Amino acid sequence: MSPYDHVAFVFLGWFNGRMSGNPAYNALHHDVCVRHGWCGGVVDGRPSHVDDFIPEVGPVTAEQFVDWLFQAEGLDPSSDSEKWRKHKDALRDAFIQHLGADMVDASMLKWAVS
Repeated sequence: MSPYDHVAFVFLGWFNGRMSGNPAYNALHHDVCVRHGWCGGVVDGRPSHVDDFIPEVGPVTAEQFVDWLFQAEGLDPSSDSEKWRKHKDALRDAFIQHLGADMVDASMLKWAVS
């Protein structure tokens, strides 16, 4: 199974007729924000959130998502790799746990609205 086949499989698993977003993405955000404290911040005087970095479509890896979480906090994820490694690993693990893969289509990274 190619990575894109896996993305399609994961997408179909949660889709089930919903066009309003992905409940797994809501759960991921709850985990990274409430449990880990990565909720976004104010960067250059403007509110910043990971959602600001996510493209409309195309593959997104767990690593990219984690880097965007850092950027939304105004941090450079490569600034001190040893300092941030534990955090990056936990955030990457949360992505995989909630979304079921280490790469998904960006369309899966949308809020589920009831």
